[in-house]
Amino acid sequence: MSKPAKTDKAAREYAAAFAQIIRRIEADVAEGAQRLKRPITMYVAGGAAQMFYTGARVTKDIDAEFSHRIRFSDNLEIVYRDADGVPCVLYLDRQYNESFGLIHDNAHDDSVPLRVKGVNPAVLDVRLFSPLDLAVSKIARYADHDQADIASLAAHGLIDADDVRQRTDEAAINYIGNLRTLTTSIKLACELVRAHQPKTPSKKIRR
Repeated sequence: MSKPAKTDKAAREYAAAFAQIIRRIEADVAEGAQRLKRPITMYVAGGAAQMFYTGARVTKDIDAEFSHRIRFSDNLEIVYRDADGVPCVLYLDRQYNESFGLIHDNAHDDSVPLRVKGVNPAVLDVRLFSPLDLAVSKIARYADHDQADIASLAAHGLIDADDVRQRTDEAAINYIGNLRTLTTSIKLACELVRAHQPKTPSKKIRR
């Protein structure tokens, strides 16, 4: 019983650090949102989105795309302590670029709102890639931790193989690069999802 409790605490500590960074981003964009009369949208992908869906792992960086170009302040890094009291660092990855991943054209439109404590969504609208688009975004690279994340999404009943196949096929239409490697990764990812998805109907979040 101690292991799940420790995992829950790690997720809470991570979420608190994440919220601190988001509040700092909100301060950076508040004036622009007021001038535009609409919120700035932040689309969170990568390990940060994975944590909020499954709690399976935490990551040092926050991968996110924004609806507008932003000049960030220099304090978007938080040091916090994990469940064991070990200091950890969380920061916004300013080098993140969706051009290098397999992203469906509708990934932003189909993203899921995330309410962050102390953040006004009328100023900064924080959204997570849907579980399906999060899985798709991990297929082009398909490293060991990408495979583990996809398997975790499937095991939590958030995606299934047929949806992944359809979504990746649609996304790949606009993909330029080594398509032979991508085709192999898609096939392996679908097999991975099928092996880990529940055999009973799931509560998956659809696009």
